[in-house]
Amino acid sequence: MRGSFLWRNRVLLTSGVALLLALNIMFTGNRPGARAEKPSLALLWILKPVQVVAADLAGDSDGFVRDYLDLVGVRQENLLLKQQVAALQSQHAQLVEVEIENHHLGDLLELRDALAMTAVAAQVIGTDPTSLSHTLVLGQGWRSGIRRESAVIATEGVVGKLIAVAPDSSRVLLIDDHNSGLDAFDQRSRARGIVSGVIDGGLTMKYVDRTEDVKPGDAIVTSGMDGIFPRGLLVGTVTAVSQEGPGLFLNVGLGSAVDFRRLEQVLILTQKPPELAPDSKG
Repeated sequence: MRGSFLWRNRVLLTSGVALLLALNIMFTGNRPGARAEKPSLALLWILKPVQVVAADLAGDSDGFVRDYLDLVGVRQENLLLKQQVAALQSQHAQLVEVEIENHHLGDLLELRDALAMTAVAAQVIGTDPTSLSHTLVLGQGWRSGIRRESAVIATEGVVGKLIAVAPDSSRVLLIDDHNSGLDAFDQRSRARGIVSGVIDGGLTMKYVDRTEDVKPGDAIVTSGMDGIFPRGLLVGTVTAVSQEGPGLFLNVGLGSAVDFRRLEQVLILTQKPPELAPDSKG
């Protein structure tokens, strides 16, 4: 409390000290040969409390400066520590991302080995900005040995086929585009049809005879008869089956096996699938 009082009144106290010093000089220095011992002693007695206050004030001032400098140093250290923590967090995030990508790549390479086909892994680097068609841009082109109409797959299932190939990039038409068409069949009942996208989203399996046994939950897989996709790749799952009027075909709705919005890495098949024997079709 005393320190704060002294600091608030430092100007007044300093002025008082200066006044008393002036009086001391006036009593002791202006009359040569005069006896000044008693006035000087009296003045020293008067000045003692003021000198104590002045010393305290000077000490408080020095302490304030030291505290301020210490505070500035602490703030600088905190800022440096925050920057170091941010850098470590960024490095950690990058390492985690590399680990995830390596894991996905390992899964794709296992899929390639299981298919026993030559293939190239590719990163998804872009989407169709116009939303007029359902396409993705991949970071591999004809320099890597791929060509138009090459099959594109993921570990979850079928993605689509290439419709344009540049030296170092390519564009894949997704199976949920309404212009796509994929020969497939019901893995349980063996009912065949053509899978394509619908304008309002999702998949449909067309040209399924109304007498076929197709149920919700059935897995739909590639038939291998289009010369693009190998047989047995998962396309999606039946979500709805209906029959309207006297038509010849069922209305079969599908849910895609692949979430195209979360797709990051794919496998591009660089060779055509083997031709099926006549007795294996259907």
